[in-house]
Amino acid sequence: MFRRTVRLEAGGTRTAVYVLGTELQVNLHRCAPARAKYFAVQYTPNVRCKVPTTEAPQSDGLQRLLPISVLTISMNKVSEGVNDNKLSIAYYREKTEELGKAVLHLTAVEISLDVDADRDGVVEKNNPNKGSWKWGPSGHGAILLVNCDSESTYMKKVDSSTDKVTKVSDLLDMSRMVLRTNGPAELPQGYKLALQISQSDGESIRVFKKRKPEGAMKSLHKIFSMFVKEFPLVLGNDVLSQEVPYVGGSNEVDFFVEGLRFPDKDFGGLVTINLSLLEPSAQDFPETPIFTDKVVFRVAPWIMTPNTLKPVEVFVCSTSDNNKFLKEIKALVEGSGYKLNICKEYMNRGDRWMQDELEFGYIDAPHQHFPVVLDSPRDGKLQNFPYEVLLGPDFGYVTRMASDEKVTSLDSFGNLEVSPPVTVNGRAYPLGRIIIGVAFPTTSQGRNMTKVVQDFLWAQKVQQPIALYSDWLVVGHVDEFMTFVPAPDRKGFRLLLASPDAGYKLFHRLQNEGYGKAKQFDGLGKKHEITLDELLSDKALRAENLYVQNCIDWNRDVLKRELGLDDEDIIDLPILFKILEDNRAAAYYPDMVNMIVLGNKLGIPKPFGPKVNGRCALEAEMCSLMVPLGLSCTFIDDFASYHKLLGEVHCGSNVRREPFKTKWWSLEL
Repeated sequence: MFRRTVRLEAGGTRTAVYVLGTELQVNLHRCAPARAKYFAVQYTPNVRCKVPTTEAPQSDGLQRLLPISVLTISMNKVSEGVNDNKLSIAYYREKTEELGKAVLHLTAVEISLDVDADRDGVVEKNNPNKGSWKWGPSGHGAILLVNCDSESTYMKKVDSSTDKVTKVSDLLDMSRMVLRTNGPAELPQGYKLALQISQSDGESIRVFKKRKPEGAMKSLHKIFSMFVKEFPLVLGNDVLSQEVPYVGGSNEVDFFVEGLRFPDKDFGGLVTINLSLLEPSAQDFPETPIFTDKVVFRVAPWIMTPNTLKPVEVFVCSTSDNNKFLKEIKALVEGSGYKLNICKEYMNRGDRWMQDELEFGYIDAPHQHFPVVLDSPRDGKLQNFPYEVLLGPDFGYVTRMASDEKVTSLDSFGNLEVSPPVTVNGRAYPLGRIIIGVAFPTTSQGRNMTKVVQDFLWAQKVQQPIALYSDWLVVGHVDEFMTFVPAPDRKGFRLLLASPDAGYKLFHRLQNEGYGKAKQFDGLGKKHEITLDELLSDKALRAENLYVQNCIDWNRDVLKRELGLDDEDIIDLPILFKILEDNRAAAYYPDMVNMIVLGNKLGIPKPFGPKVNGRCALEAEMCSLMVPLGLSCTFIDDFASYHKLLGEVHCGSNVRREPFKTKWWSLEL
């Protein structure tokens, strides 16, 4: 219950506005004239009064004035006119000697600032939880989207980059907030309503107002015939407080709240908007707040999508030397029933690494959701693609620029993955966990993903990140040694790990079966081909792969611990590596773990392994591991156009997927 003190004076009259649902209190002892011993209260029928006392009123209506005599005033319906209710307090020295009378004129109004606090898409009236936030299925609190898409037709730019509503359709990306009032045609002279935000929140949100108030608005589509100028800016970074209209009768004023930035290291995601009823003070003095209502929003996080979610669209680049790759991946994608988007050379300018430039995710609220691309700070020749091609209506864009940090290969987004949903030691991660690669924890030197990107990922909260050791690789990306595929049993997926041990085990078995003369890189020409006998006798290569296996095993233990996995949830793929420079490794032959996952179809780098009975032994081994999971394997030749450039199928492609059905705000955090 909101209570406020009203000061009265004997012999004087004052005006007060009463807000339904609150209480006014008058300290009768403090307001009494000197020598007063008794008081009597009279009031109009709409006013309710009570005074705590140990004595019953006397027959003449007088009550003894005590230090604890505090009058509590309430009303149960709004006024029909200004000052149409009245209360008077008469003070007496003796029962017949009146010392003075204090008069209070009251105007009762109903005021509430409302949002969708129960997250059902409807702005309900005066939800008791609108001023706070709580996670979980029984949680509460309104949700705000960063307005990071572009409704612009002629000049592409993120909608939040301007302090104007560029198109009325842009309001669908904002959260509706409603000022509801009920009462007389106007407030008493000098009283006003004002919205306020803090300086820090002014950097995170803007508020626009529908210029002409109406009764209850049944649908946002009702306003699409209006002009953009009908939605002026009310609050923002340069306007932290502004008067808003009180509309007589039972009416609503619609506001639209726009998010400007995602949660980050310096912003937890919560913002507060206050509505105050202001009372006039003496001339030349500012008004004072006598009633405040507030609402709280949480800005929706950016959410990544794992391989287990349904694909929507596949992106690849067209370059002068990847025609064969394009032909094979096109057959896979279109045969799987998904859309293929090819970035032409005029846009990619020879940069084929679609995975490294960007990561697809989405944002979600009860009233709206859309995909959002995270643009990496690598800024290769594909740097314009996310903004110039992907940004558009209901397709958002966000980036983090490392202004004072060195950008390395670890900032490319082959080094940014996400697991399927997991439960770890009783704690559920229904949206999975983000996975990044960094330098070894005990190493002071080495490459790391820039702090500005890591801070952004950690601040989203709903997919708590895991840091793996990937700096042992020349390129340094986690997708070079791990991926996830769907599975019909256990946890609903398998973690695939590159395994030199599995590779040597397979090759030794083949050698023991009499295939020592079979050739790795079969079909690629004599300059590449090497027999299994020669490969297995290469002690330097074996030593290099022992080191690689140690690095992968370290990450295996981290993944088991952080994702709650057992060994049965992990499949080791036979992949060898070689040391190239600075004791860093790269895949020796096409890295089969670096695949594209499209439902139950896998696009796997063709490994050109030794042939046994006319079939590639590495392909056969891969199929024997995947087919029992209901997965089909298509092997794509990326040797010349990707593998020799230290990348594979996954590095050269990207997949936009459907969002989770689980709502992020229902998570228990």
